[in-house]
Amino acid sequence: MEEKVRIEIAEPETGNRLDIFLSEHFSDYSRSYLQKLIKDEKILVNDKKAKSGYKVEAGDRILVFLESPKELEIVAEDIPLDILYEDEDIIVINKPKQMVVHPAPGHTTGTVVNALLYHCKDDLSGINGVLRPGIVHRIDQDTTGVIVACKNDHAHRDIAEQLKEHTIKRTYFAIVHNHVARESGTVESTIGRHPVDRKKMAMNVKNGKHAITHYQVLDSLNGRFTYISCHLETGRTHQIRIHMASLGNPILGDPVYGPSKCPFHLQGQTLHAGVLGFIHPTKKEYMEFQAPLPEYFEKLLKKFAL
Repeated sequence: MEEKVRIEIAEPETGNRLDIFLSEHFSDYSRSYLQKLIKDEKILVNDKKAKSGYKVEAGDRILVFLESPKELEIVAEDIPLDILYEDEDIIVINKPKQMVVHPAPGHTTGTVVNALLYHCKDDLSGINGVLRPGIVHRIDQDTTGVIVACKNDHAHRDIAEQLKEHTIKRTYFAIVHNHVARESGTVESTIGRHPVDRKKMAMNVKNGKHAITHYQVLDSLNGRFTYISCHLETGRTHQIRIHMASLGNPILGDPVYGPSKCPFHLQGQTLHAGVLGFIHPTKKEYMEFQAPLPEYFEKLLKKFAL
């Protein structure tokens, strides 16, 4: 099955490479996949074949033949969950490192969703579809800590609205490279998909979304590293990672925004979602949940204290 999508280039979009423009327009598809469609003549510009590097112009008519994605079959798996709280509306868990939140190509098993399907059976909200039942927000694969999943659509809508209004409390803890110049501060920018590297996000790019991070130094670790807390006012993809890197303080172990070589054997960034607070969707009371620092994180802090 193929889906036809027609796009007409507007004046502000002129000058972009065709593959970059399309990867911004179709954010669910990789740039390499879209380049393959261009090569296979599944993407036409003004009814003619074009190259990935073609610079789009105002008035260009682009026709895209997208193949309908195959639906993944999500299987319930008996995976232990570190449950911090659970009732008939929500379940709050402490996610470990290297666990993906929801299935995606390349990660169809071993995810939080696979575990939730086993634990909660059919009691998960369906608003985000079959691939993300119950999932109202997420954290990166190698970020640990607190996330909440919803067991019904009422709870999902309520929590989602609090996220939209930026009223949910989210505090993260991180170890970053170098001395942090100020004891506390705020980084404000827009964040969007990197125009060239689709695996990365970038600040102040076209079509980026507003992002605000407040940070506080907790301990200076011998000058080489710094232990900080971050409070999210917004929740964009890779927000803390890219904001701290912009200050010259990338997160220790971050393979994307940090140094190419890590001085320690780590599995990704040293970033932990420590606190999550929100109004319960049914009880209408403020509830706050905390996840202790993972063992590897504690060991690093002790190592730096010596």
